[in-house]
Amino acid sequence: MTARKIKDNIYAVSAIDWERKLFDELIPLPEGTSYNSYIVKGSEKTVLLDTVDPTKEKALINNLKEISIENIDYIISHHCEQDHSGSIPKILELYPNAKVVTNQKCADMLKDHLLVPDDNFIIVKDHETLSLGDKTLEFILTPWVHWPETMSTYLKEDKILFSCDFFGSHSSTSDLFAHAESVIYVDAKRYYAEIMMPFRNVIKNNLEKIKDLQIDMIAASHGPIYDKPSFIIDAYKDWVSDNVKNEVVIPYVSMHGSTLEMVHYFADELIKRGISTKLFYLPKTDIGSLAMALVDAATVVIGSPTVLAGAHPSAAYAAFLANALRPKTRFVSIIGSYGWGGKMVEQLAGMLLNLKVEIIPPVVAKGYPKKEDFVSLEKLADSIMERHKSFI
Repeated sequence: MTARKIKDNIYAVSAIDWERKLFDELIPLPEGTSYNSYIVKGSEKTVLLDTVDPTKEKALINNLKEISIENIDYIISHHCEQDHSGSIPKILELYPNAKVVTNQKCADMLKDHLLVPDDNFIIVKDHETLSLGDKTLEFILTPWVHWPETMSTYLKEDKILFSCDFFGSHSSTSDLFAHAESVIYVDAKRYYAEIMMPFRNVIKNNLEKIKDLQIDMIAASHGPIYDKPSFIIDAYKDWVSDNVKNEVVIPYVSMHGSTLEMVHYFADELIKRGISTKLFYLPKTDIGSLAMALVDAATVVIGSPTVLAGAHPSAAYAAFLANALRPKTRFVSIIGSYGWGGKMVEQLAGMLLNLKVEIIPPVVAKGYPKKEDFVSLEKLADSIMERHKSFI
């Protein structure tokens, strides 16, 4: 990936990872990702904002050579995670006079994770500024987007917010700017759902911290630059709000067809009642797609058979995922079947304690569902419809 000019004396020296399809050995990356790094050349000082994943440090170094960066005075580290900070040791080796500028929490973590020595740091506080001569950087602490030490940098004269993971999107697009908004919206929503959603309420506070800034561009650490920043800011305001949609998400698994029959019947009943319904067959589901569906849904209904007196492991994983991501879902229920007994319902309900939800009485059939079980599913659909009326 070549270096690219954003504005006069401001460059993207990022690296695209076309091949990476899994992040943290957990998060699917169907579109790959980018590790965004930026150069700002002031009249007196030059700054590198973030580095790249160590696997791509050669691309970063080549980009710096391409724009003839002979000296770096400061390396801004917004976030300690290695996809942003991992090449700092190499950059310090190549530019030994550079200082790492970050907040105290991030500095402590960089010492732990990358063994950066104490004397390499300049510690900054919230809203502290740093002059590059004709350009001024303001540091804004934005914790828990998505680690406790994260921060952003505002370039005052050019009105650019370098936001790190805040507003990011896992995308390997070659476009410098986010002009394909319908595509980027999906990538950014997936990123929010998988990474940011557990910190929804903290993100509300961080949105407040930047609301009065005059922002012409948002340059995040993954994905293209937003040269129409209201697009992503408005999306985040919607995602972190308490508003939910008339939607039911049904993650499910079935072993011998009983739970499958119940799920299909129940989904049809929801659709008859005008409720948007999204099914996710857990053995084959992309967890990123499931996470995205959880962003807006008012209700989640988990479908599971009973295995060894408990929930099917795939259903338990769906419950674990929802509990970890903490969506703004308001209602939860469970449907499924059992052979001779067990505590499938109690187990799944007990895995959702992080969610501030009402648990609607489950529907569980003994063996293959019978007439009374289908009637119970109809009543469950009625209960959900009545609850949804409060916000439709």
